[in-house]
Amino acid sequence: MLLRHAPFLRTVFFYSLTAFGGPQGHIAMMMRTFVRQKPYITEKELMEYNAFCQLLPGASSTQTVTLIGYKRGGVPLAVLTLIIWILPACILMGALSFLVHYFDKKALHTDIFKFIPPMAAGFLVYACINAFPYSVKNTITWIIMIICTVLTYFFFKAPAIFPALIVIGGIATNLSRKRIPQVEEKPRKIRWWNFWLFGIIFIAAGIISERARIHKWPNRKPINLFENTYRMGSLVFGGGQVLMPIMYEQFSVRPEAVRAKNQALGQVNVDDKYNGVVQVDEEDMYTGMGIVRGIPGPVFSIASFAGGMALKDKGPTWQVLGCLIGSIGIFLPSALLVLFFYPIWNNLKKYAAVYRSLEGINAAVMGIMIGSTFYIMKDISWMEPRWMGLMNLMVVLSTVLFLLFSRIPAPILVIAYVLLGIFF
Repeated sequence: MLLRHAPFLRTVFFYSLTAFGGPQGHIAMMMRTFVRQKPYITEKELMEYNAFCQLLPGASSTQTVTLIGYKRGGVPLAVLTLIIWILPACILMGALSFLVHYFDKKALHTDIFKFIPPMAAGFLVYACINAFPYSVKNTITWIIMIICTVLTYFFFKAPAIFPALIVIGGIATNLSRKRIPQVEEKPRKIRWWNFWLFGIIFIAAGIISERARIHKWPNRKPINLFENTYRMGSLVFGGGQVLMPIMYEQFSVRPEAVRAKNQALGQVNVDDKYNGVVQVDEEDMYTGMGIVRGIPGPVFSIASFAGGMALKDKGPTWQVLGCLIGSIGIFLPSALLVLFFYPIWNNLKKYAAVYRSLEGINAAVMGIMIGSTFYIMKDISWMEPRWMGLMNLMVVLSTVLFLLFSRIPAPILVIAYVLLGIFF
């Protein structure tokens, strides 16, 4: 299997090294990498995968890449695809947990990635151009797309906005039953093993973590770290932009608040009592949240950094273990959920009610992509003095033109714009 799928896995690896821009930028680069350059899937399939993953908690772009691997070679290839996709980002963020105190914090916030946001906007424009013919075909889909564009722009940071828009879009096109009548289908058997595994891990991690806290088990930090990250990966909707504030509150704000409360109550040996609490210094957490936006790969890799920082006081071996626990804990729920629910979704598509919904879902995703493009462009400087505003505009336009009319691989474009940021 490895030999047969080696070209695909190689494509995933190079994609993982150059996938900037968060979930919205990732889907645009997938369009270029897995649809145009290497026709592993179609535009329609990619849009459907993206819409489906938006309905699930966890890392949506990671789940989409995993589904591409699942479509090519089943569960084994899906697992390999997931590992190759997350590995570079997790290694980079894990290494940052070792190196963060050896650098000037201001130097880490380097400006070499200043052309990445306009490049990501260009990728999104390209994806919108390619996906539009497959998503908007009649009056109702036009209406859904326009409404979703506006709502995405104004409520971009609301965690529930993306799944809500997709559900509403699916309902809107399912109101009329004239075009696609219902055809009876024989129900297929559902394989529950990975859903049961997801639930068992979720419940067991919570019980063991609570017992470790109550009974003050020695070296209980790794247990608490896994429970925290697994719970976040299981419940977070909205991607990395939602995960990072939650992780900051859990690992940086809450431990200090609990400590201050108990000190005010006059409790003694507070440090000993709370040495099992997973805690990351606020300044370090801010640094990690800033750097993760500038590296390729999933934003959820911030958990690798947080895990390493949480266990750094126990020595290098424990710190490496913390990076591994953070990575596994945050991505495992996403994989288990998507590999359980997608076969069910794939079977449900045979029912006319669900098939009718796909038309509205695709239009909603189109609106989300357009709204995300405008939202990203909002934060790009267009009126900077001298040449910066013009350069940003040229980066957006050149990205779109290169993607549409050349065969230059996406990784080459990313490297070129990073080099542009270094020298200008």
